[in-house]
Amino acid sequence: MGKPLVTVICLCYNHQDYVITSLQSVLSQTYANIQLIVIDDASSDHSTDRIEEFLLEHSEIEFIKHDENIGNCRSFNQGLSIAKGEYIIDLAADDVLLSERITQGIETFEQLGSDYGINFTDAEYINSSGNFIKSHYQRGATGQLIDKIPQGDVFKEVLQTYFICSPTTMIRKVVFDQLKGYDESLAYEDFDLWVRASRSSKFCYTDQILVQKRVLSKSHGQQQYQKGNNQMMSTYVVCVKAHHLCQTKEEFAALRRRIQYELKHAIWLMKLSLTFKYFRLWVVSI
Repeated sequence: MGKPLVTVICLCYNHQDYVITSLQSVLSQTYANIQLIVIDDASSDHSTDRIEEFLLEHSEIEFIKHDENIGNCRSFNQGLSIAKGEYIIDLAADDVLLSERITQGIETFEQLGSDYGINFTDAEYINSSGNFIKSHYQRGATGQLIDKIPQGDVFKEVLQTYFICSPTTMIRKVVFDQLKGYDESLAYEDFDLWVRASRSSKFCYTDQILVQKRVLSKSHGQQQYQKGNNQMMSTYVVCVKAHHLCQTKEEFAALRRRIQYELKHAIWLMKLSLTFKYFRLWVVSI
């Protein structure tokens, strides 16, 4: 039996300085059976020029170019609708897959079986020049993990802490099919995906650095708790979803810890309406 197809959906928005490195990292995988879809979400820089020039030598890559910006969630779902792979990777066009990422993910999934829907790994954070900043997980002098990484049923853990590095995830397509892709009403996708997926699928961790996540001042993660950013309201919506998914006292307690964390930021940024919403949600979660 041949190796399963893996679809990488690479989303680009004003990543002219990084997109070719990102695409090349997919083509440089030790795993061969890959469908690569790149979507440019109406970049205002020279990203599309760089992509189209790259495609002259790599016609196997499927390219979708938007005339207007529709956002990450809708763009990804568009790629998902034509994805043929059994496994999916959502790759931002400023991040990098190290050469063994897909091989190691397939091996982990095949060892553990179909109960496991999401595989994640360690990552190294790099700056705009590609220089190392730190690893995602803390490690000792000899490289050993300091903290225990949650695996299996992680619903409670994903509620109370952001322990997964998003660009490292590799996901069975059946999980996306069950969830109907990303929620397009949200400003960002990962927290919502983890909450909904962890209710029905197990997560597994591969203890290797297999992805480079680029840290830029304009990235979504860096702007989440800045004034004027709409990601905080999306986080509240996910917390409401999580409230309906909680089943045990321990899970509701984990949700309250998340609410308390987000409530502090809402107060700090003087988002009064959001503060009241979180307070009411905290009360009904008791």
